[in-house]
Amino acid sequence: MPKITSLAQLHEIHQQYAPLLDSRTNGQGVEGGERLLLVCGGTGCHASRSEQLVADLQTLIAEHGLEGQVRASITGCFGFCEQGPIVEVFPDGVFYVQVKPEDAREIIEQHILNNRKVARLLYTNPATGEQIETQHDIPFYQRQKRVVLRHCGLINPEDMNEYLAAGGYLALGKVLAEMTPETVIQEIERSGLRGRGGAGFSTGRKWQFARTYESGEKFIICNADEGDPGAFMNRSVMEGDSHAVIEGMAIAGYAIGASQGYIYIRAEYPLAVRRLEIALDQAREHGLLGKNILGTGFDFDIDIRLGAGAFVCGEETALLNSVEGERGEPRSKPPFPAQRGLWQQPTIVNNVGTLANVPYIITHGADHFRTMGTETSKGTKVFALAGQVKNVGLVEVPMGTTLREIIYEIGGGVRNGEFKAVQTGGPSGGCIPSQFLDTPIDYESLRDIGSMMGSGGMIVMSDKDCMVNIAKFYLDFTVEESCGRCLPCRIGNKRMFEILNKITEGKGTDADLAELRDLAQVIVDTSLCGLGQTAPNPVLSTLEYFWDEYLAHVHDKRCPAGVCEQLLRYEIDPETCVGCTACARVCPVSCISGAVKKLHVIDQTRCVKCGACMEKCKFAAISKN
Repeated sequence: MPKITSLAQLHEIHQQYAPLLDSRTNGQGVEGGERLLLVCGGTGCHASRSEQLVADLQTLIAEHGLEGQVRASITGCFGFCEQGPIVEVFPDGVFYVQVKPEDAREIIEQHILNNRKVARLLYTNPATGEQIETQHDIPFYQRQKRVVLRHCGLINPEDMNEYLAAGGYLALGKVLAEMTPETVIQEIERSGLRGRGGAGFSTGRKWQFARTYESGEKFIICNADEGDPGAFMNRSVMEGDSHAVIEGMAIAGYAIGASQGYIYIRAEYPLAVRRLEIALDQAREHGLLGKNILGTGFDFDIDIRLGAGAFVCGEETALLNSVEGERGEPRSKPPFPAQRGLWQQPTIVNNVGTLANVPYIITHGADHFRTMGTETSKGTKVFALAGQVKNVGLVEVPMGTTLREIIYEIGGGVRNGEFKAVQTGGPSGGCIPSQFLDTPIDYESLRDIGSMMGSGGMIVMSDKDCMVNIAKFYLDFTVEESCGRCLPCRIGNKRMFEILNKITEGKGTDADLAELRDLAQVIVDTSLCGLGQTAPNPVLSTLEYFWDEYLAHVHDKRCPAGVCEQLLRYEIDPETCVGCTACARVCPVSCISGAVKKLHVIDQTRCVKCGACMEKCKFAAISKN
C-alpha cells in the first residue's frame, strides 16, 4: 500500500477495509466472504499453547482445501483469562473456551464442514448449568463497557489494515485537518479524562501546561512500565491494540507541539514489544508516523525504550532518568516534567490506558465520553482481576461500578472460602474489607477508604488469607524495589518489614504495633516520590480494618487464617487417630510419638511446622491451627 497522504485518502482506505469487520460487529459478513476463526493471542493464552492452536487450525484448513473460504487468525486478549484459550467463530458468533490444539480438528470438521457446534467447548454457566454460545450472553461480559479494550478480541493486532477497518487513525486525521492544538486540548479536558496510571490528574490540563512552555523541543512518553504484582492491563492493550496507543501519542504530540515520542516498556514483555515494533513499522510505512503526516506538515515519530524491570521507574521522573540512560530514581518536584522533563525539555508522560482513550474521545466526542462514569471520574477503567476470584481476567467497566459488581457479577464470586478483602492499586494501594463492597470505583471514593485506583490491579482475598502476611508481602516487594535515594523509603520501609516479619513469627509486642503505625505515617509524610509516599498503604489499611488479626498474632501468638508457619500448631485428634504410625514415619525431626493402634502425640517444642504429617494422614486426624 502506498503512503497515505491526506484525510480523504484515509477515509477511502477505511471504507475499503471496513467490510473486514462486518461479520465481527454485526454478524453479517460479506456475501461469499471468508469465515474467520479468531484465536486469543495474548501472553496468557500463549502459555496455554494458543500459537500451536492457530498453526493447527491453519494446517487443517489447508488439508481440507478451505483456503479462501476459512481463515484462522490471532487477536488480542478477550479478557476472560480463566477460560482461555478462546476461539470465536465468525460470522456465527460462536464462542469456544478452554480450547486446546488437539481440539482444532473437531472445530474444523464438525463446526466448519458440518455446521454443528462443538458443544463440549461452549461456556457453561456454573450458576445455571446452561451452555452459552455467544460472547455477549456470558455474564462475565454483560456488565462491561469496552472502550480501551474496544479492539482487543476483535482485530488482528499485527495487521494494520484491520485497525484501519475499525476506524483507526481517523481521529488523528480529524485532528490534523480540522482542529488546532488548543481545541484538541480543550476537547480532552472537557471529556474529563484523568490519568489512568494512578494519580488521576486531568489529562487536558497536563497537556495545557506543556503547551504553554516555550521550547525548541518537546516530548511525549508512554509509560508502559507496568510492575504491580498481578497487573497485566497495559501489557494486554499493547499486545492487542498497539496502534491505538500510537495514535493517541501522535494526537498528544500535535496538541503540545512535540515531534518525538518514546514508549517506555519493560523488557519482560517480549510479545508486547514485538507487536509494538510491528505496529510502528507499519505506521511509518503508511505515512502515519514520520515527516509531513497526511500532508499537513506535522512531524512525529516514536521510538521504544526498554526498561530493566525496576518498579520505581513507573514513577514519571524516575522513568525520565532511565530513558536518559541515568539511574532510575525520582527527581525532586517542582519542576514538573511538563515544564522540564526529558533532557530538561517539556515532556508529557501518560499511561497506556490514558493514551488509548484519546482516539476514542476525538472520534466520539467529549460529550459522549462524559456519559460514562461519575461526576468526577469520567469514562471507563480497566482492571486485572486476580487472586481468590472465580473469573480471573481483564475487565473494563464504567467508573462508578461498585466493587461488589466487579467481584460477584463479573468475577463470579470468591473461589476459595469467604470474601475477606480486595486490594486495589497494587503495592501502593490498600486492602478494602467487606463493609466497603458497595463503594463505587472512582478516584475519590477509593482514596476515602484508604486505597487508590492505581494502574488497575485488583486482587481478591478470602478468609484463607492472612492480612498481616499480605501486608508483609507488599512491604517485601516495596523494599526490594525502592531506589534507595531517600531515607524514609530506604530505611523506614525496611524497618516496617522487619516488624511485620517479627509479628508473623509470633515475636511481636504492643510496642511493635505502635511503632508500625507511627513509622508508616512518617514515611507517607516525608518520602520523596509517590512510591515511598504510598508504600505504607497496605500496612495502614490492614491496621485500620483488620486490627483483630494483628492482636491475634501479638497477644495470642496465633494466625487466624493458618498461614503464618511459625504460629501454626499441628495437632492430632484423639477421636480420629487410629495409630497407623504413618505420621511418625514421615516426620523429619521425629517429634511424633505413639505405639501402633494407639493415640499419637506431637511434641510442639520440636515440631518444625513442615506439614508432612498432615499430608500423609489418610484419616484426616491431623489439623492445622
